[in-house]
Amino acid sequence: MKTEKELDTAILKITMKIREQYPELSKYISEMPDTIPNMENPKMNTKTLQGYYDSLDVLLKDYIKNQHSPTK
Repeated sequence: MKTEKELDTAILKITMKIREQYPELSKYISEMPDTIPNMENPKMNTKTLQGYYDSLDVLLKDYIKNQHSPTK
């Protein structure tokens, strides 16, 4: 499992990629449940960070896949 620092770096990298190459997806980042904690002081740990990274990764991969798929 990655460390918190490695996950922070990975999250920053994928977020920058989305904002630079796919700015139309940026609005979805702020709407993701992991970016809007339902607690006043959420505990950030590797599990939480990994979940957030995974959700960004799925968002990006699904968008790229659907963007290049032939339309019916």
